[in-house]
Amino acid sequence: MLYKTRGIVFKTTNYSESSVVVQVFTEKFGLQSYLINGIKKPKSKIKLNSLQPLHLLDMVVYHKTSGSIQRVSELRHQPVFLTIPYDIVKSSIILFLNEVLYKSLKEHEADEVLFEFLFHAIEILDSVSAGLANFHLYFLLRLTRFLGFYPDMTLAAEGAYFDLMAGGYTQQQPPHALILEPAYAAVWTSIINSNFDDLENLKFSAAARKFLLEKILVYYRCHVEGFGQIRSHEVLEEVMG
Repeated sequence: MLYKTRGIVFKTTNYSESSVVVQVFTEKFGLQSYLINGIKKPKSKIKLNSLQPLHLLDMVVYHKTSGSIQRVSELRHQPVFLTIPYDIVKSSIILFLNEVLYKSLKEHEADEVLFEFLFHAIEILDSVSAGLANFHLYFLLRLTRFLGFYPDMTLAAEGAYFDLMAGGYTQQQPPHALILEPAYAAVWTSIINSNFDDLENLKFSAAARKFLLEKILVYYRCHVEGFGQIRSHEVLEEVMG
């Protein structure tokens, strides 16, 4: 049976000389793998450049509940990006976020609320020109709400430290090194309390931003099984300076 669904591209893998398997986080079915035959041929109706990381799709797909690899009837890039492919900062953010999402949503069922957050956030990134330096920090902290380890804000106004392992604030320094000390915990809080519209108003140094990104990735490693190391943030940091 054919179904219409929106999708977000996660990863494309060569399958044969002319075919690929693409992993797509879909609105209707969650994370799925689709075999697309002949996509590398000149006359293919589906273009390979539509399957770049985190491209947004309208799809018509065949879906079998018993199948591990599904098939695509129609696919188009919608909405078409206006800036991401041509802006090195935005494209670097996309590659970084794609790596984090791929490692965080390995086996994920349909979640329309999470899908809407991801789809909308990517649309915002394509449209904005300010606040880019903070976009990925806010995105990752907001994403934790959907992954089940959103920071406990109960003691945010009182707690001097943030415990990365426990996922909450505390007035006493925890007996381990996986913490944010008071100055950085305050910046962490300001990011959490922000939104996509006012990221440009978050003012802190490039060194602080780099440090906080490293701690966010530590936070993910504490709470996402098998998360491992992320490499693309090094490229992102170099691009951002």
